[in-house]
Amino acid sequence: MNLPFGPPIDLSNLSNFVQVDARPRRSVFVGRVSTKDNQNPSSSIPRQVALAAQRLEEGEEFAAYFWDVESGMLPTEARGLAPQEMYEALRVPTRRDGGLQDLLAHAEPMGITHVLAERADRVARAMLTSLTTEHQLQQAGAEVVYANEPQGGTESGRLRTRRYGQVEAEVYRTVMLEMSMGGQYQHALGGWNHGYPPYPYIAVVDENAPPPPRGRFGEARPKKKLAPHPDPRRYDASRELCRLRREEHLKSGDIISILSADPERYPIDGQWTHNLVEGLIANPKLTGYQVYNRKASRTGRPGFSQWNPISKWVWSPGPVHEAVVSLAEWKQAQEVTAGLRAGAEGGPLLRIQAAARQQGLTVTKVDNTSSHTRYRIGTRHVVLPTPIPDAVAQQIIEDLERAA
Repeated sequence: MNLPFGPPIDLSNLSNFVQVDARPRRSVFVGRVSTKDNQNPSSSIPRQVALAAQRLEEGEEFAAYFWDVESGMLPTEARGLAPQEMYEALRVPTRRDGGLQDLLAHAEPMGITHVLAERADRVARAMLTSLTTEHQLQQAGAEVVYANEPQGGTESGRLRTRRYGQVEAEVYRTVMLEMSMGGQYQHALGGWNHGYPPYPYIAVVDENAPPPPRGRFGEARPKKKLAPHPDPRRYDASRELCRLRREEHLKSGDIISILSADPERYPIDGQWTHNLVEGLIANPKLTGYQVYNRKASRTGRPGFSQWNPISKWVWSPGPVHEAVVSLAEWKQAQEVTAGLRAGAEGGPLLRIQAAARQQGLTVTKVDNTSSHTRYRIGTRHVVLPTPIPDAVAQQIIEDLERAA
């Protein structure tokens, strides 16, 4: 902003009349396309470059191009992880010197002074992510410029426009998530399957489902329901492994030994594993119901998902495919599994629960990972390994007795 408060005489010949950045201007492009399927990166990225280039100075060119093809809902640490082969296959005419992570890593070493984008949501749809990115670039000496922002005027006006745009991007992100999840819920309520079919099933196209609409990139995937696997032995194997857990309280290692000893009766591609056995025992789809939202995949950690509490699962109103076990049998198996993980009857968790009851407290499971579980004991939260070692349980019990 030009201030109308100049000196009474011409002082422009003094060396410190203006503050000059000793670094040469070095501008780079940053962009993003949500998906390679529902958008066309080969046209979207060059369009973004053309718009951002309007903020270049006369005769200036971009020193580098940083762009990604992925959701703007991802945090910075989860961005730009797709293999280079995927980007090469897209045949985007704009060269790619890296993604957002690369930009943040190389902004200072490259001497970048300006980062130009079409608009704020091309950096990220989550406001916290875009603000964090702007701050990191500012710390590296780079100014972020969005082509859709007005030039001139006051700094407060420019900032207001930018923040409104970032809020709008995050609201749009939330609306899209709500609409997407709503559609997935209805998909499950209709009895249609998500993901790979469990071991005793195959996924078959539902001929009675409404025909999928045709979009700009062709027809959507047809809706599929689960049907028994052509090999009936898979049903028998699934029933048996569930029974071994439910009635005989066997751990996965013992179940694997029994199934592996009779491959003709219990066939498997490859070999029986702990994850397969435990996954089947825990899978509610074996009850004949369609169930969605068992896992949260957007955790901010690439390749990592976590279990949602059962209260957040979405169940079809009734059975929609042939059941392997009843709901009551499935629930009983989950209770046995919980007991085994706690150390079985008289195990560490039960001892902790008994000690807590003596103090008038309850022990409630809050959440868990594959290796640890967080419990609430009264108002106190503790994280314990799974299974709970006896020494750790004894320490918790002693702490409860001292607190009393």
